Amino acid sequence: MHKLAYLSLGSNVGDRAANLDAAIARLGELGTAVAVSSFYETEPVELTAQPWFLNCAVALDTEKMPKQLLAGILDIEQGMGRRRVQKKGPRTIDIDILLFGSSIVDTQGLTIPHPALHERRFVLEPLAEIAPEARHPVFKRTVREMRDALPPGQAVRKIGKT
Repeated sequence: MHKLAYLSLGSNVGDRAANLDAAIARLGELGTAVAVSSFYETEPVELTAQPWFLNCAVALDTEKMPKQLLAGILDIEQGMGRRRVQKKGPRTIDIDILLFGSSIVDTQGLTIPHPALHERRFVLEPLAEIAPEARHPVFKRTVREMRDALPPGQAVRKIGKT
């Protein structure tokens, strides 16, 4: 059974664009990337004393179930050198599941839709580029509506496709 999952990718260590490109390529192990947003340079939030991020969004057509997808994503992150030494700290790659079809998942270690999705411009700007009408299954609002409702702040600058 195919599902459309929306993912957020970010990197702020090393060659950020190359890291995103490599992660997108590796996602092919888990499904088919049917859309990839432009890359966006974004200021860090929460832990602000670190390099700026490069972020993008990916629409992934997958046959995996949510926990299988998460396991595959964690393998990709680890294979690309991600080490979780500081919460919200610098990272070679970070991949989050934002939406998984219209599914709602709330288990230990996995919450879909992503619990901070509606608060993060660095996620909503790239996601709105590829899926402006995708609907949050809890809030019943589109990605575009959530992005447009954000307060000012969180610098997000489109730098184009690679």
